[in-house]
Amino acid sequence: MLLAGRQQLVPAQPVLTIPVRVSFATHTTVIDMSGQSQEGRDRCASIAVGSSDTSVVPGKSDSAARAVLPRDRTLRRAAELAAAGIIARDQASSLERVGAAYTIAVPATLAALIDPDDPADPIARQVVPDVRELAVLPEERADPIGDEAFSPVRGVTHRYPDRALLRPVLACPMYCRFCFRREVVGRAAGSLTPAELDAAIGYLRDTPAVREVILTGGDPLMLSARRLAALLARLAAIDHVETLRIHTRVPIADPWRIDAELVAALRPGKPVWLSVHTNHARELGADAALGLARLADAGIPLLAQTVLLRGVNDDPAVLEALFRRLVALRVKPYYLHHPDMAPGTAHFRLDLGAGQAIYRQLRGRIPGHALPTYVLDIPGGAGKVPVEAPWVRELPDGSFAVTDRAGREHRYG
Repeated sequence: MLLAGRQQLVPAQPVLTIPVRVSFATHTTVIDMSGQSQEGRDRCASIAVGSSDTSVVPGKSDSAARAVLPRDRTLRRAAELAAAGIIARDQASSLERVGAAYTIAVPATLAALIDPDDPADPIARQVVPDVRELAVLPEERADPIGDEAFSPVRGVTHRYPDRALLRPVLACPMYCRFCFRREVVGRAAGSLTPAELDAAIGYLRDTPAVREVILTGGDPLMLSARRLAALLARLAAIDHVETLRIHTRVPIADPWRIDAELVAALRPGKPVWLSVHTNHARELGADAALGLARLADAGIPLLAQTVLLRGVNDDPAVLEALFRRLVALRVKPYYLHHPDMAPGTAHFRLDLGAGQAIYRQLRGRIPGHALPTYVLDIPGGAGKVPVEAPWVRELPDGSFAVTDRAGREHRYG
């Protein structure tokens, strides 16, 4: 039974309007982001945010009650999700246990995209906790891609000779329920101290093989524009560092953060590439499009990373819509990641064979520049490989042999 009712939170202009669960539902047709009529799973909540004008296309309930959230509000507890109508109230106590294990953060932007009448809503599935997260399988790992095994100093992962990761913060504007760093993100002690940041930059400065520094986390764009500018300037001052890259969810979760000050911070004198994590075309509404346009208009090259997720985008048509939308927004789809062996994420994973079948259907269906590389991060730290021959081959027992870049073979599945 769907939940009826609504909550009014103290509004701060502008606000986002969120459809709330009601006790009845009728199917309606809505308009997606491209203006084409479209039904079912590809529904798009269309948000127009200004100083006083906001709107959301409701889901399946024409007369849905609504909760009003300030656009800077983030829902961080299951009880808040219930009060906003995103989950049923009788789910809150069990989902609080999930939140105690893995941090919850649903920003107003994403909450406004959720259709609470749809139990398979692809946005909700990414951000709303699920009791299945408490079931950890033997093959799942706290550090599924082996970051720590390649960490010479805190905050740095140096797995490949010519590039290294720098994790200045472990905070995010939203917490994905499938995150491969879910054991560490959202923790108060996760960000680097000034001394730790100095040590990390010192390592990068003293390692001339490093030609690219990739800022990840957490989300580096959670730093203030002033702190981000200072950090990028320090990295750009290292002679052998040629390019910088930033992995972020901010254009999706908090697009208003992308203002003139932040854009200026992203121009430290050396090229900065921005890689945006997005998994469904409905995430790329009007506000995300404006944020991405500010970046593209400033000459910042934009890439996209997507995770192939059961129940979210494990459908060629859904991925096609996403990749076409990204290209229209001047974003190059870069990687399609097979989901990692993170704890409590088995309900998101499909097997490699199913992923290959989906990817094959995309070839020839969309132009080459819209097709990302489908990759697997080999568990334990052996690095990424394309999910195709000769890197991956199926074995008679249904598992897969995966060959890493050093020629070592690993069993997967």
